[in-house]
Amino acid sequence: MNSDPSPLRLELQPDNPQRLANLCGRLNEHIRLLESRLELQISNRGSVFALTGSPDACARASKVLNSLYELTATEPNLIPDMVHLALTEVAAHQPEAANQQALSALSAAAEPLAAELLVLRTPKASVKPRTPHQNLYVQAIMKHDINFGIGPAGTGKTYLAVACAVDALLNEQVARILLVRPAVEAGEKLGFLPGDLSQKVDPYLRPLYDALYEMLGFERVAKLIERNVIEIAPLAYMRGRTLNNSFIILDESQNTTASQMKMFLTRIGFGSTAVITGDVTQIDLPKGTRSGLIQATKILTQVKGISFTWFNSSDVVRHPIVQRIVDAYDDYDRQTIATFGNSDKNQDKERFNERDS
Repeated sequence: MNSDPSPLRLELQPDNPQRLANLCGRLNEHIRLLESRLELQISNRGSVFALTGSPDACARASKVLNSLYELTATEPNLIPDMVHLALTEVAAHQPEAANQQALSALSAAAEPLAAELLVLRTPKASVKPRTPHQNLYVQAIMKHDINFGIGPAGTGKTYLAVACAVDALLNEQVARILLVRPAVEAGEKLGFLPGDLSQKVDPYLRPLYDALYEMLGFERVAKLIERNVIEIAPLAYMRGRTLNNSFIILDESQNTTASQMKMFLTRIGFGSTAVITGDVTQIDLPKGTRSGLIQATKILTQVKGISFTWFNSSDVVRHPIVQRIVDAYDDYDRQTIATFGNSDKNQDKERFNERDS
């Protein structure tokens, strides 16, 4: 007796062979990706698809296929990255029951904005939040003067902050964009860097540049930098300044000291918005130096006008293996704390590593 569930029938309209071929991808690579990620089987004849798997997997696959098929109306060449983002978006909006209550409470705390406001339109690309936490993050940036985005790599903290900055600049809500980052190497000593100030800081700000180029184009970014509409500055050079009518992004803020964070936050002037992003699990400060980001989370959470958005592995929009890596490190940290306590997490990790070796 066959125990396989009956397949779910899905028909996509209109029946357009070119769009259907675009949807399926070269040698059905997009279909294979869906099957692998959602653990189901997909077959199709023309515009009629048969989905075989668990009810939850079939429901998610149906939403992804419908979403991607709508996209083929304007996007002539779907790529696997687009399929991955569609999968991430659908998964994020179907949280596990254990997380639903907390997420609902978090959403209720934020005043809802019109859905169309959450699509940030830039000259080269339209950017929209993909997960509930990203959605709340963008809403918070629109409402508050100072915003913290804290979470693991790949959750869109910096990219969305740049998109909000570009949107504010183009709508003349601010007069300039400032990109700030502490010049701390990730565990490597790079030595003396030649060139002027901008050239010395450029390597540390490359992720911000990449996002700007994607949204504005290389030539326009270069012109805005030349006119000081977009300014690049190392954190150490911010002391003594007052930043009015600006959108300021402090990236990799986990590598600020306590005094640097206080100095930066007190630079904010009238008409300005600041976004501070960081990942407290990737601190590259010298041993024994306290992270200004961690201290800020303990001091400023109740201050009016300041928002905190916390991301987790479910918000990762990079390759799916990044989410699994983040989860694995989180499990390791929990095991370390359970073994040695939480009095000095960094020291505990070192002891744990020594024991493992």
